[in-house]
Amino acid sequence: MSDSPPAETIRTASARPAPGAADGPDPRRWWGLVVIALAQLMVVLDATIVNIALPSAQKALGMSDGSRQWVITAYTLAFGGLLLLGGRIADLVGRKRTFIIGLIGFAVASAIGGAAGSPGMLFAARALQGVFGAVLAPSALSLMTTTFTDPRERGKAFGIYGAIAGAGAAIGLLLGGVLTSYANWRWCLYVNIPIAAVAVVGALVLLHDRPGHREARLDIPGVILGCGGLVAVVYGFSEAEPRGWSDGLVVGLLIGGVLLLTAFVFWQGKAKHPLLPLRILADRNRAGCFLTMGLATIGMFGLFLFMTYYFQGILGYTPVRSGLAFLPMSAMIILGSTQISARLLPRTPPRLLMVPGMLLAASGLLVLTQLGVDSAYATHVLPAELLLGLGMGLTFMPVFSTATHGVRPQDAGVTSAMVNTSQQVGGSLGTALLNTIATSATSTYVGQHMTSPARKAQVLREGIVHGYTHAIWWGVAAMLIAAVASGVLVVARPTRHGQGGTPAGAAAAH
Repeated sequence: MSDSPPAETIRTASARPAPGAADGPDPRRWWGLVVIALAQLMVVLDATIVNIALPSAQKALGMSDGSRQWVITAYTLAFGGLLLLGGRIADLVGRKRTFIIGLIGFAVASAIGGAAGSPGMLFAARALQGVFGAVLAPSALSLMTTTFTDPRERGKAFGIYGAIAGAGAAIGLLLGGVLTSYANWRWCLYVNIPIAAVAVVGALVLLHDRPGHREARLDIPGVILGCGGLVAVVYGFSEAEPRGWSDGLVVGLLIGGVLLLTAFVFWQGKAKHPLLPLRILADRNRAGCFLTMGLATIGMFGLFLFMTYYFQGILGYTPVRSGLAFLPMSAMIILGSTQISARLLPRTPPRLLMVPGMLLAASGLLVLTQLGVDSAYATHVLPAELLLGLGMGLTFMPVFSTATHGVRPQDAGVTSAMVNTSQQVGGSLGTALLNTIATSATSTYVGQHMTSPARKAQVLREGIVHGYTHAIWWGVAAMLIAAVASGVLVVARPTRHGQGGTPAGAAAAH
């Protein structure tokens, strides 16, 4: 039997205007969506925008090769590890309030990072960005959930949100290249300040939210177990890239993280005010969406890493040209989310979009397994990007919408956090796992084919590309498993049949 309240109850609660608001839908809700989208874009951009700027930042601040990864890791570690806590805080004190706090904190952290005079200062600023990002991202998604309850409007709104979530990382690579080439690497951080300022003003004027649920209490043991477990797992994945999967620290972190998360699940079944109510995970539709998101981003984020180095190291592209090379994929993600999924979801079961989406994405990665040192962008990379982008666009929008549809108002923040956590952990796993596989395959190839010192440079290039294509096969497998997971677990019916509440299939899914 479903743990979700009846659709009528949800519809009535969701449609209730904020104090002082006029009856009926907020006429400024679409402008509010612009504000939410700006905030989400800022968070997603920062996961990749510094990638292309990293060589310049390393030279300017005198970072060692061994420590430079912390510019990326410090952000993903704080962001991925604290998302559940950020989601619950949003539920307790109100989503609009935490949204604004997250924006201001993110802007301040970005200013500190941009002004950094030492590696340690930059690492600390990136970690602080992750902390406030963990507050901001769940607030943004849960504000979407409570603002757009009409199925048709919800489809359009989540189509836009899904497009940003999918395309933002690729746009970050382009923007990072432009800012690094024509301004300074510091502007990859400073750019967040005007974005956040506009979003704060917009939030104060346009967004409405009911007060937080102050009667609830923060689950301190759950915070320690859950956030500690996530931090350990994300840190373990991040350290697997430079240290290797057999390193004692990596093994200890991953085993410790799994043990903490196991204890966390056990505790959530007993806690009076759980950080993550198990009813959220018990819903097969939500569980299927979380799993699909995690598996999809394994392949996607690994691909960003490989293709960035392929464009610049193998094809000789500049940072700006590398960023431009990702644009077709971003365009297809936007097309798939806003023009296909958003239009079809009100009358199409989510899995009929998610399964074909994952199969298309898998076929795009499959094309990239045939890359060579001399492959042309137009004949090998572009077709793969178009397939992958369309597949991701078809998938992300129904994942976000279905995972948050019909959730209890007091659980909207933590449910939104779980979607973001799935994406972040999947991205961290994909980057570490696929990069380790690629590095190992490259070493093996070079060892087997290095027959003459005169061929060293050519063999090394061939070995690097061989490593990329070998690892991409694992990305194909992750996409195919995601297709199976969404096809088996996600049984929700079209949202219009749920009449604005829980998808009609949710009750039968338990």
